[in-house]
Amino acid sequence: MKHSLFTSTLIASAMGFAGMSIAEPAVVFDLGGKFDKSFNEAAYTGAERWASETGGTYANFEISSDAQREQAIRRFAETGKSPIVVAGFAWAAALDTVAPVYPDTDFVIIDMVVDQPNVRSVVFNEHEGSYLVGLMAGMASETDVVGFIGGMDIPLIRKFGCGYAEGVLAANADATVITNMVGTTPSAWNDPIKGSELTLAQISQNADVVFAAAGGTGVGVLQTATDQDILSIGVDSNQNYLHPGQVLTSMVKRVDNAVFSALKGDGLIAEGINVMGVANGGVGYTLDEFNDAIVSDDMRTALVEAEAAITSGALVVHDYMSNESCPFVQF
Repeated sequence: MKHSLFTSTLIASAMGFAGMSIAEPAVVFDLGGKFDKSFNEAAYTGAERWASETGGTYANFEISSDAQREQAIRRFAETGKSPIVVAGFAWAAALDTVAPVYPDTDFVIIDMVVDQPNVRSVVFNEHEGSYLVGLMAGMASETDVVGFIGGMDIPLIRKFGCGYAEGVLAANADATVITNMVGTTPSAWNDPIKGSELTLAQISQNADVVFAAAGGTGVGVLQTATDQDILSIGVDSNQNYLHPGQVLTSMVKRVDNAVFSALKGDGLIAEGINVMGVANGGVGYTLDEFNDAIVSDDMRTALVEAEAAITSGALVVHDYMSNESCPFVQF
């Protein structure tokens, strides 16, 4: 089922004219669009699951530039949408400006914290999930060289890279982790050609496993890794199916669950800050029919043990954003 801003607004207007006052939720996607096969698509999947299970409708909009952020939120708030879910950390400034203007509207931001009384914030322990896939990369590598390709060079993406490097080195202390960032502007999330170029550069340095935390750019990383017959690791959504037998795993952030819960209002997304990590199923790795043959029994055992250690607190993975430094790799 596809929904459009025009259709949803028209329906809402008709309902209002008939004397009905039912609030319809809205989801606003980040740059790259809801079919980016990564973060946005995970948010879309959660919204569609809510619509399918409840029979409800939601308005949605895909921005094409940063200039549209504040306008998109205001437009939905002015037409009575609630809750309004914004997917992505880059929405923080716009939401911080708009939320106080509409105190009776509920907002949810995925991937960042906005300190307003009518905003619920959902953040993820990406470093924990990245540690787990790093563990797999360290065990899978035959050259003792693995790569990390981040999208926009910001602390959040370094958080992925640092956790990944810690996991790699936990599995293989002799390993080398190569890191590259695609760029310093939002266009870094949607540049598969640059992702491909960086993958080739890392392969030339003997990398045989590459983890992409780069949104839509990662599609180019995964494709090039497959073309060059090395392993890759997907991100945010389960991307194993894109290249069966070549994607070692995907570091999933359950953005879909966060959006589903936000729309459903089931109480799982509470007021204030909500943290989703390994312990509550918020981040992790993927095992399915597409990577079953390339994940060894030793990897599976190591993953179960690491998950248990993280959950119990026996293993605390370093969070780059705690002090903006990483003892395991240079960025």
